[in-house]
Amino acid sequence: MPHRDLSDLELRALAFVDERELVRDLVELVSIPSVSGSDAECDVQHRLAKQAGELGLDVDLWQLDLERLTADPGFPGWEAPRTEAWGLVASSGPGEPELVLQGHVDVVPSGDLGAWRTDPFTATVADHRVHGRGTCDMKAGVIANLAAVRAVRAAGIELSRPYAVQLVVGEEDGGLGAFATLDRGHRGRACIITEPTSGTVTTANAGALTFELRVPGAATHASTSYAGVSALEKFLPLHAALSALEERRNRVVHPLMAEYPLAYPLSIGRVTCGDWASTVPDLLVAEGRIGVALGEDPARARAELEETVAAAAHADPWLREHPPVVAWTGGQFASGVYAEADRALLDLVATAHADVTEGPRPRERGAPYGSDLRLYAGAGVPTLHYGPGDVRLAHGPEESVPVSELVAVTESLVLALVRACR
Repeated sequence: MPHRDLSDLELRALAFVDERELVRDLVELVSIPSVSGSDAECDVQHRLAKQAGELGLDVDLWQLDLERLTADPGFPGWEAPRTEAWGLVASSGPGEPELVLQGHVDVVPSGDLGAWRTDPFTATVADHRVHGRGTCDMKAGVIANLAAVRAVRAAGIELSRPYAVQLVVGEEDGGLGAFATLDRGHRGRACIITEPTSGTVTTANAGALTFELRVPGAATHASTSYAGVSALEKFLPLHAALSALEERRNRVVHPLMAEYPLAYPLSIGRVTCGDWASTVPDLLVAEGRIGVALGEDPARARAELEETVAAAAHADPWLREHPPVVAWTGGQFASGVYAEADRALLDLVATAHADVTEGPRPRERGAPYGSDLRLYAGAGVPTLHYGPGDVRLAHGPEESVPVSELVAVTESLVLALVRACR
């Protein structure tokens, strides 16, 4: 890959970024099916801790105190309860890191296996892309973090300021790992989360709050449906009211979110209803998420949804007497924004990307999903996203990452490390 005029030190470090090694490492990491909450989520942390130790880093691998963490008032919630989880921080030396490279190791389930071209956890390489579950979100970013450190250390470059790689579990269902890492006292002067950004830099995340809506009905035999009340039918006006709420909440959005057709989605992801085909269903349970606007208090978003459901229920005689119940379950992602007053990290990453690609500085934008950014930013650590892949492919059967982006991001991280920590 061509480069602009770089220092001898920087060129020396970049010489140790090996494309074949990156692809090999990503293929191997994808083979660990580290679905959120699974045993493999623990297994991958131990394997990566070993790799970090082989790089000569100081490794802090610890078992999370789940009972204490989940009882904390600030706990961000989860959707896949665990009996065991591990944190992993690998540092170059003592002191607060000048730069943290962060990534999550958990992935979402594979979904319908029939929709995949191959086994989702057997990565394949085709058309100069690596395909498989977690390639984009975000094992390519994890590999880039470790490879950048490997390149700097293999080049024999002694950096005067410390740096760290922080690898976390549970990002997909709330942020358990990042919460635990910060709780343990690990911080940094700046943090790059290598989530997929398609050649841009993400400096803001919308939030996302998981909710459950329970809609009551009255069961009866299907042949006398007129004697009962269908919970499914009573859900329909509530769903319409939620759709109208989504439209209202997206009329005016932050400039960083303006490119998205829907900046703050409100969606129903799962519906369960009834227990027998010939029985009028007496309960419908809908599970979904509501987007939180940049800078919005999550309590306000919760209140708007609850008020919308209550108003729609009040308009129906049955629901007025048998009100639906809203509960806030699973992940509770607040929004997060990179500090406008501190542009140093943004300039560092943008310049490194431009130097590696010999192109313009990447544009800045927000993202319509929650992430660990808001936890680090909330702890006072300037944080942004910059990583390989296109988030539109994440969580789907076509998940993949271009090898060229994996290489470019790794090289940009090498320059960022050298420039921030020398």
